[in-house]
Amino acid sequence: MLEKLTQTFGDIVRTIGGKSTISDKNIEEAVDRIKMALLEADVNLRVVRRFVNATIEEAKGEKVLRAVDPGQQFIKIVYDRMVALLGDTRQDLALKGPDVVSVVLLLGLQGSGKTTSAAKLALFLKNKGRRVLLVACDLVRPAAAEQLAVLGAQIGVDVFRGEGADPLAIAKLALAKAKKELYDTVIVDTTGRMQVDEAMMDELVRMRDLVQPDEALLVADSMTGQSAVDIAKAFDEKVGITGVILSKFDSDARGGAALSLKSITGKPIKFIGVSERPDGLEPFYPDRVASRILGMGDVVSLVEKAQASIDKVEAEALEKKMADESFTLQDYLDQLRRVKKMGSLKSLVDMMPGMAGQISEEQLEGADMKYEEAILLSMTRKERLNHLIIGPTRRSRIARGSGTSVAEVARLIKKFEKSRLMMKKVIKNKKMAEKMMGGAR
Repeated sequence: MLEKLTQTFGDIVRTIGGKSTISDKNIEEAVDRIKMALLEADVNLRVVRRFVNATIEEAKGEKVLRAVDPGQQFIKIVYDRMVALLGDTRQDLALKGPDVVSVVLLLGLQGSGKTTSAAKLALFLKNKGRRVLLVACDLVRPAAAEQLAVLGAQIGVDVFRGEGADPLAIAKLALAKAKKELYDTVIVDTTGRMQVDEAMMDELVRMRDLVQPDEALLVADSMTGQSAVDIAKAFDEKVGITGVILSKFDSDARGGAALSLKSITGKPIKFIGVSERPDGLEPFYPDRVASRILGMGDVVSLVEKAQASIDKVEAEALEKKMADESFTLQDYLDQLRRVKKMGSLKSLVDMMPGMAGQISEEQLEGADMKYEEAILLSMTRKERLNHLIIGPTRRSRIARGSGTSVAEVARLIKKFEKSRLMMKKVIKNKKMAEKMMGGAR
């Protein structure tokens, strides 16, 4: 998401960031480009005007024109304005302690990703140590309850479906079950419609009054742009929402919803859907998203993803293998899978400073890495543990099994051997440096 916007802002940052002097004209030209980029991204016109006026007012002040590094000072102003536009700070869920049942009411139109977001949120909270019960109260969309049951089974979270056609009765029974069986969090997947209508809103108001939610989260589709903002206003006026989950944030949507929601509705974006996988829900950090939009990367999120996919003990064991050359093709396969677990290569590259929008999906897909897992999986475990036994006959068999060529198999093995030597040198140099630093104390 926000790809075109990121590219435009990245160009502006590169153009003005290195200037040793800056004039009113430079500022006006940069702000004009920013204004056009925001309008093209389908950001609300009122929001664009506020953003542009505040940026010009601050940028034309003495502190920029006379700053030691005016280019960087201007970028800092744009960054601060962007963070404010997105919501200033991360907004956590306001849930009670583990001894009391907390209720999260999920609202949204059909097709917004409400049911899948319910499961993703359940997994997120389960990983935080909470005991979650999902409740299927969307009885309008065919198979919504069945979909939630399937997703619940995938993530290991209980789903309460109940019987009958009264969603309020089902919610009441679910709350009683949660209290009796010591669940601390109940997530209610509510009725959705193709569009906002009075019947749906009346039912949601009754549901809200019955369950008394700690959080009423609207699931809005990023791809609907300004429509998502109008939908959020309608739900907030009728039912009252505490925040937004912006689904399909990994899509090629222009970004108007993300950049307009907080300013227009006053409600924070609390989570973003970043993939179709059950773990594809992330807390929304305005400062990190602003940093990515300006092409500065998001190193904090990148590190967090890495930490989530490999723990300290594994990292130390891996370092030891690299140092004594016992790193095998099996270890190589394990690392490939960890990278996949962290998300798409495109999303990881976009988190690196200065890399957002610089490498296309096609360029990444064309890399050798696309076929490496298939080649490795076509090997026997014995071959992965000792690549030296892979002679011409075995290479032919592996190539046939992976749908690649003998040359590609040979290239992977050669790349692996080079990587192993390079890793050994890196570890050796690191240890030498640590020894020298220790001796210098």
